[in-house]
Amino acid sequence: MDANQRLPDAGAAQENIEKYALMLETDHAHLPSQAIVELVLERLYPGRVTAISSFGADSAILLHMISKIDRTTPVVFLDTGKHFSKTLKFRDALVNDFGLTDVRAIAPDPGRLRSDDPTGNLHRLDADACCAIRKVEPMNRAVEPFAAWLTGRKRFQSATRSALRVFEAVGPRMRINPLANLTADEIRNYLFMNEIREHPLVAHGYLSIGCEPCSAPVKPGEQARSGRWAGLGKTECGIHFPADAKARPATANPGAN
Repeated sequence: MDANQRLPDAGAAQENIEKYALMLETDHAHLPSQAIVELVLERLYPGRVTAISSFGADSAILLHMISKIDRTTPVVFLDTGKHFSKTLKFRDALVNDFGLTDVRAIAPDPGRLRSDDPTGNLHRLDADACCAIRKVEPMNRAVEPFAAWLTGRKRFQSATRSALRVFEAVGPRMRINPLANLTADEIRNYLFMNEIREHPLVAHGYLSIGCEPCSAPVKPGEQARSGRWAGLGKTECGIHFPADAKARPATANPGAN
């Protein structure tokens, strides 16, 4: 099936989207990251795709690739209320550097915060519940209008991501990980060759940067995400689990022109 061929409506059988993801993986996962981003923005999902960015340690690469193709592409930033102040400043600097025109800060539901985390200390008692309120639910709201979204996940970051596919079906939507094949050295080279600013916390050993209470510097020899939720036996916030973004159908047909 050609990449531009129309798929069934978003409410059609789940297996159709899963088959489409497998087809895209077979035909396109080997392409360079920039080529995958171009394919997604211009051929597969023009006007119907967003990017989810933490504006963390190496988020600049995906954003830079997007800016070279279409600076109006919506970029979602999950504003948890717990980010480092340096992350917020870094976000604003990158937006200016790349000329991005549609960066959307999505906040947690105020009612959920009042009822479930009135003191703001839920992360100390139940990190999963905190992530569910401050990241998972907002992310699901953010992607609702779109047929697909881009992430900056990479295989080398952790053992749980070692088998990461480039194209994944998640409910009625497609999740695309165009940087999945990149290595740590390739990321450093990309940032250097394109003269892209570095998140200021990287110099202090933070190789994966999320909310301030749940991020720590990485020790030599550890995996890039070992500083996230250190000591809690937790490796993901939940926004990238297979069950995410299934609540409502996409508003556009995946793969349609």
